[in-house]
Amino acid sequence: MDHDDDLRDGPHPGRPDGLLDRLRAGLPADALITDPDVTVSYGRDMASFCAAGTPAVVVLPRTVEQVRHVMRTATELRVPVVPQGARTGLSGAANASDGCIVLSLVKMDRILEISPVDRIAVVEPGVVNADLSRAVAGHGLTYPPDPSSWEQCTIGGNIGTASGGLCCVKYGVTAEYVLGLDVVLADGRLLTTGRRTAKGVAGYDLTRLFVGSEGSLGVVVKAVLALKPKPPERLVLAAEFPSAAAACAAICSIMERGHTPSLLELMDRTTIRAVNAMTRMGLPETTEALLLAGFDTPHAAADLAAVGELCTAAGATEVVPADTPAESELLLQARRTALPALETLKPATMIDDVCVPRSALGAMLDGTAAIAEKYGLTIGVCAHAGDGNAHPVVCFDHHDPDESRRARESFDAIMALGLELGGTITGEHGVGVLKKEWLARELGPVGLELQRGIKRTFDPLGILNPGKLF
Repeated sequence: MDHDDDLRDGPHPGRPDGLLDRLRAGLPADALITDPDVTVSYGRDMASFCAAGTPAVVVLPRTVEQVRHVMRTATELRVPVVPQGARTGLSGAANASDGCIVLSLVKMDRILEISPVDRIAVVEPGVVNADLSRAVAGHGLTYPPDPSSWEQCTIGGNIGTASGGLCCVKYGVTAEYVLGLDVVLADGRLLTTGRRTAKGVAGYDLTRLFVGSEGSLGVVVKAVLALKPKPPERLVLAAEFPSAAAACAAICSIMERGHTPSLLELMDRTTIRAVNAMTRMGLPETTEALLLAGFDTPHAAADLAAVGELCTAAGATEVVPADTPAESELLLQARRTALPALETLKPATMIDDVCVPRSALGAMLDGTAAIAEKYGLTIGVCAHAGDGNAHPVVCFDHHDPDESRRARESFDAIMALGLELGGTITGEHGVGVLKKEWLARELGPVGLELQRGIKRTFDPLGILNPGKLF
């Protein structure tokens, strides 16, 4: 493939004069893509209803020095830069802006170190989550954060959006596993934050500041990640409930009794039917809610039995424990395919990401069902139930203006409901473009002012991922 549409750096709509020449001075030829038929494919992530611009150039660096060169060039010419990973995000955080440099980190994909003694991995940002998990498993270790897109998403993208996953209820989210970072700042300086030790409290925690910053403060080029010992193989049970309220009562009972499941996932009837239609798995379509509970403890079968009793007491009509890890994996595959399955119901979807206190999850699901009825839309819900993190998926026809309007209004209504219930507008997908207005509502004027001040400190010219978050 020819990466350059024009070897001369002449006038080009949206491209500052001299940009390509400056970039070429510190980059190999195959690191630059200017063909508009190719660059357009880097324009957006997987979010709906999010504006995206046309990049001037796409850069695929392989070294830290190449990233620094890009940022120095961008600062000199005042060109915006949009860092990207695999573009599996759901908030528009990786969407290009007009005339920007798209800085795709996918070629920086080396696992630099795995230390079983220190229980850390040192990786570049383009490492795919699942590849890291498989690599550390060979050392008897695990990297717990496992977003549903773990076979495609990158560690850099996970850090940018503070990703979660199915096992967060026991093991926590990405932020709890990032010990240190190397970050290229807007002006090209290289900043090292954090540590590789088990403990450390030297200075402000800049590492946590970058986690979830969506590429707006700097470009992550290396990460030191904490690892855990590989747990025993997981066993999972499936419990059917006649209502979302009954399922949520079981969830509250499980957590109140002190159980620590490695996952606790929920799918509503709409989601179950969508999964069946796509996979032919034969999940029970007559149930209103299906709860999946998993344990990776030495006594997983006993833990499942105890949780099964709590589910029955809460009103479960059937409780089916898996006998083997292979059967458990089949159940988890149903949950992992929930979002792709819902996407088959209509030409377009909007995937919400509202997190509420666990005790309010039942009200969140019932309220979402009422919103679906009010707006005459199909809204399926799957949830990381142990965290109270619900993913209502609004299914609609984007070719129908009225249905598109109702979809957007229902999406906003769901976020408003989450805040009313004491929750947050995003548990793991980030703000990006999609939820900018709602971030301001959640933070309030003082919080927003301080966050904008932090942005100015790290990026005084406002060239890093402009138009996102605020």
